[in-house]
Amino acid sequence: MIWNEAKECMSRDEMQHLQSTRLVKQVNYVYHNVEYYRKKMQAVGLEPGDIKGIEDLTKLPFTTKDDLRNTYPTGLFAVPRSEVVRIHASSGTTGKATVVGYTRRDIDIWSECVSRVLAMADIGKNDTVQVSYGYGLFTGGLGAHYGVENVGATVVPLSTGNTKKQLTMMKDLGVTAIMCTPSYLMYLTESIEEQGILSELQLKSAVCGAEPWTEEMRNQIESRLHIKAHDIYGLSEIMGPGVAGDCAFHKGLHINEDHFLPEIISADTLTPIGDGEIGELVFTTLTKEALPLLRYRTKDLTSITHGKCECGRTTARLSRFVGRSDDMLIIRGVNVFPL
Repeated sequence: MIWNEAKECMSRDEMQHLQSTRLVKQVNYVYHNVEYYRKKMQAVGLEPGDIKGIEDLTKLPFTTKDDLRNTYPTGLFAVPRSEVVRIHASSGTTGKATVVGYTRRDIDIWSECVSRVLAMADIGKNDTVQVSYGYGLFTGGLGAHYGVENVGATVVPLSTGNTKKQLTMMKDLGVTAIMCTPSYLMYLTESIEEQGILSELQLKSAVCGAEPWTEEMRNQIESRLHIKAHDIYGLSEIMGPGVAGDCAFHKGLHINEDHFLPEIISADTLTPIGDGEIGELVFTTLTKEALPLLRYRTKDLTSITHGKCECGRTTARLSRFVGRSDDMLIIRGVNVFPL
C-alpha cells in the first residue's frame, strides 16, 4: 500500500525540481528569520540569492549538534513562541538537551510522513495499533500516535513498560500492529512465548525504530511472532520518527525526500560521495517552519541509492546503518569504525 503516490512515486526530475524550489524558499526563510544562520552565511559571504537549486547545496555551511547547544534552548527557532504548538527534546545524556519545536503545519507534515511508513507496513484504517514507544519529551510516542490517527487506524497509547498490561491489551483489544523499539518487542516476544498466548493474538505487523537492529533480529521477530516487521527511522533534530521507513521488500529505507533533502558525505573529507558508498548522512529540512536546519550532520553512517523500488516507490533509499562517524578512529592513516 502506498499512502501518497503523487510524492512517493515522482520521477527523479520531478523530485529534484520540487526539492530545488523548496530549498530556495527554505534558505531565504532561514536567512531572514534565524539570526544565527544569517551570521553563519554572512561569515562565508553567502546570500540567499546564491542558492538557485539543489546543485548549490554544498555552498551552505553544515549544522551540527554543537550549533543547537550553542543556541540552547530555542535560538535556532524561526518562529515566535506563539506559533510553536509543541516542544520535544533529546535526553541530554551527553550534555544539554536538544530542544526542538513544531508549528501546527510541522505536526501535520510529521503525521503525513509517519503515515507513509505505516502504509509500507500495510497498516490502515481497519487496524488497531499499540504504540509502545515512550510518550513525553521523546519524539517516538506522539510521533507514532499522530501518524496512526492520520491513517484512520485505532491507536492504543500504552507507552513503555508494564509488560503484563501490554499483553492484556494486545489480546483483549485485538491489536493488529505494534510500534516500539525492536529490543522491547523481543522482550514481549519472550513473554508471549512463556504465557503461550500467541494463538490468541491478532498481531500481523510491527514498526520498530529508535535504536539500531539487525536483519537477524528482524528474522527472529517475524518467525517467532508470525508477523511482518518494518524499520522506521528519524531523529528529533530533523523531525522524529518518519523521516524514512522500509517497505515489504526491505531493500533500504525510503526517505521522505520531498521534505528532507539527503546527502552522503565522506566522514574524512566532508565532501559528497556517490551512490552505494558508505558515508555520513546529512539532512536539510525543506518544509520545517519552527526549527529548519540546513545540512545537519546526523553522524549516522550509511549509503544511499536511487532508482525505482520493487514496491513502486521512487524515493531515495538508505542502507542499514553501520555506525557513527563520531566513533571513527584513525589508526595508521586508516579510518576504523568500532561497530
